[in-house]
Amino acid sequence: MNYATQHHIGNYQPARRETTAETAPTVGRVRKMDEKAKGCEPGAERQTQSSTSSNASNGILKCTFLPKLKTADSIQACQKTERDFYKSLSKLAEHYSIEPMQTKDFGFPYNVALSLWDMESKVQRTNTNWDGFKLVQDSQKTFLVSEEKYNTGTTLYYIPIVPLFRMLKAPKDKENAHLLISVCCYLYHIADIPYYRQENSYLYWMYEMHKEWVEQDDDTEDTQIYKREFKVAEDIGDRIEQRIFNRKNLVMFEQRLHQFRSRNTFDSECYKVACNALDLYTEYPKASIFRNAPTHEEDLYNDDYENETIGMEKYISFIADTKGWLYESLSDSINNEFNEYGRIDEPTITKSFGDGRIAKADLDFENRLFALLDELCTLLYNY
Repeated sequence: MNYATQHHIGNYQPARRETTAETAPTVGRVRKMDEKAKGCEPGAERQTQSSTSSNASNGILKCTFLPKLKTADSIQACQKTERDFYKSLSKLAEHYSIEPMQTKDFGFPYNVALSLWDMESKVQRTNTNWDGFKLVQDSQKTFLVSEEKYNTGTTLYYIPIVPLFRMLKAPKDKENAHLLISVCCYLYHIADIPYYRQENSYLYWMYEMHKEWVEQDDDTEDTQIYKREFKVAEDIGDRIEQRIFNRKNLVMFEQRLHQFRSRNTFDSECYKVACNALDLYTEYPKASIFRNAPTHEEDLYNDDYENETIGMEKYISFIADTKGWLYESLSDSINNEFNEYGRIDEPTITKSFGDGRIAKADLDFENRLFALLDELCTLLYNY
């Protein structure tokens, strides 16, 4: 069972706000440019002459007025827009290794609209993170801006550490546990995954809020069970954090992999997860999962709750466990809260194809890291 896809943000299929689609996976999608570009059509060079009737008193009533001619400045502006567009399109096509359709023989602005449709369909087939582009026009030039995004699928990437603690206590699985401790140490220190026992984390305050609710309830047999779950979450959380905080686990990472011997399917799965993590650490030794998190400067001055965003730090985290009453209670509250938001943050790269340098960035790290989180969550969930 794929754990990570079992726990979805927004109560699985929430109703969407104005900025979102009807189902959860399309939360906060960037609005793509209309397929037809807006522009001017060059007018005829001359108008047919029109004169009044010989009956001068009624002449104005019998006149035929043709559409106003486009001015020379307007025609020149359209021609410049067209030139800028094809210059930018050429850069975009080269960057994504796409052969664009020849559309210059079509009249403006239909040639622009046709080119946009052609590029959209071709880049979608070659770039898994493609999220669309828009045509930007300022007072000086016209150019294309593309957007690449990792689609999280509105999944809660919560890594449970109670199963890891149990693994450490099982003699037959202790070697596996040490391997995964190195993986979690990498995620904690380098990938910058939030830890639920840290006061600046989203889940810390979610745990505290639910703990207060339980303590305010009448003292019953159920509340005693709930309090014990909180005690386990806190104690084990602190003990595992002490282990993964020790950077020695990163130093020992490669050595542990070399010494590890697979005996069964579970061993092979642990080994695969650890190999993938070490490859990421080696190739991206300083990369954080938040390196391409979008910024929303406009939200600093916006108190509209419906337009607030689900930050990446809210759906990516270490957690005590993903089973039991406590997790079910937490996930219900999280889903209810996320239902009120209008957008979800996902790793995003914007590239401008104007006169400046084109960004060489990609989402290879994010593609591999989220796949790693998915595999690790599934492994610990099923332990």
